[in-house]
Amino acid sequence: METLHLRCGALHAEVLPGAAGGLGRLDWRRGADTHALLRPYVHTPGAPAPSTSQLACFPLVPWSNRIDPAGFMFEGRSIAPAPNRAGEPCPIHGDGWQHPWTVEARSATGLTLLLDRRGGAPFSYVARLRYTLSEAALQVTLEVTNTGAIRLPFGLGLHPWLERRPGVTLRARARGTWTRDARGLPEESIDLPPEWDFAAAKALPDGQVDHVFRGWDGQAEVHWPDSGVSLAIEADMAYYILYAPVGRDFFCFEPVDHAINAHNLPEGAVRNGLTVLAPGQMLRRRVVFRVHEGASKETA
Repeated sequence: METLHLRCGALHAEVLPGAAGGLGRLDWRRGADTHALLRPYVHTPGAPAPSTSQLACFPLVPWSNRIDPAGFMFEGRSIAPAPNRAGEPCPIHGDGWQHPWTVEARSATGLTLLLDRRGGAPFSYVARLRYTLSEAALQVTLEVTNTGAIRLPFGLGLHPWLERRPGVTLRARARGTWTRDARGLPEESIDLPPEWDFAAAKALPDGQVDHVFRGWDGQAEVHWPDSGVSLAIEADMAYYILYAPVGRDFFCFEPVDHAINAHNLPEGAVRNGLTVLAPGQMLRRRVVFRVHEGASKETA
């Protein structure tokens, strides 16, 4: 598996173009110590290409999370992506994660990857993924262009995996969420339960969380008190998905620009974050991962 390295100052990123264009790791060197800012993929000689669940981060295109297995109606057409993960009844995470990406441009601190899905169905598109490393931050820019013959709602996001170590806290201001059915699809729109209100930094709940949060202000921070390291996450998106399974050593904080199953929610796809692209139109989103020492002092 080809592994490309980006370095700038104390930051080091590994990119795996053949594994969904994802990140293998993002590390920060502080003195003699190296801190994993995202949960790292551990290379094993001779092992097959990693799955997305083994990566540090991977792109979500042309939608994030789940769509109802029945598909959705849009402008008089029935659109029905096929289920695409074993054991999962819903089509999930788009299809960008199912294909290798190719290198379009490269420097010591930057990399642009390309995924050509022209002719894909029901979404035909070309996507670009740009990684730009500076001394204290990694900027990830994801864009998609509709190469099909009809207008369709598109959405983007990133799926980072983070280490769940003792005392880890999350700060991410939002306004509400949804209950979910057995398939993981939203049901009822609700206000945030107190234990899920991360307007001020707090520990992750004891119970499982696997929900999308709306009304995000695009600013988040993860802090690990055992190392004193914090990772700020900044995005031009208004939703995030928090996946925090019970008893595991990881959690996922996913900046996304639309709700789960936004294609079918009341008030329509656009009101729930998706962007309708006519043939030839492009959508671009940006996420910045910024490292610093200590936790910020922001409160609710």
